[in-house]
Amino acid sequence: MERFMRELVYYVGVSIDGRIAGPGGEFDFYPEGEGAQFEAYRGWMLKTFPETVPTMIREAAGIADAPNESIDTLVMGLGTYQPALDIGVTSPYAHLRQYVVSSTLRESPDPAVTVVGGDPLGLVRSLKQEEGKDVWLCGGGKLAGAVWSEVDRLVIKSYPVVAGDGIPLVDGKFDPTRFAVTDRRMFDNGVVVSWFSRK
Repeated sequence: MERFMRELVYYVGVSIDGRIAGPGGEFDFYPEGEGAQFEAYRGWMLKTFPETVPTMIREAAGIADAPNESIDTLVMGLGTYQPALDIGVTSPYAHLRQYVVSSTLRESPDPAVTVVGGDPLGLVRSLKQEEGKDVWLCGGGKLAGAVWSEVDRLVIKSYPVVAGDGIPLVDGKFDPTRFAVTDRRMFDNGVVVSWFSRK
């Protein structure tokens, strides 16, 4: 009997020059538009990827009880987790199983978050063997580089802005990897969302 395999999905916003955040972890420079353009994009995002909205924002966004459509687990690095900790949020995605990969965070500040001190590849491979929905690689670039061989799909939100410096989409060794474009959607605010599957 064939066993269902979960996939590792790297869903992330990126600038024209391939930065997922600024040098200090900033991500508020992404232009999302205003008025009807913003609402159209926001509405589509909330409907298509409700799992990726932090728990503390879900009620205000009108999706407090939205089911997890395709993802039930996330893996992130400390750089991605730290902004939540800085504002006192220890479980930013309480509606998902949360794993933080860090060599410096010794113990989890929240029982809902599992801290993994090493071997992110082993963690991802183990999660992919479990039953359930897909696993979201939430960021950042160093973690993406460390688990790159296990990334099955990309969902890239390309924003019409050049960052100039910052955290790259993938911070790893030179390893050209081909992906097939499986879908693409353009929005009036200039954002292009592309789906890629590893060839």
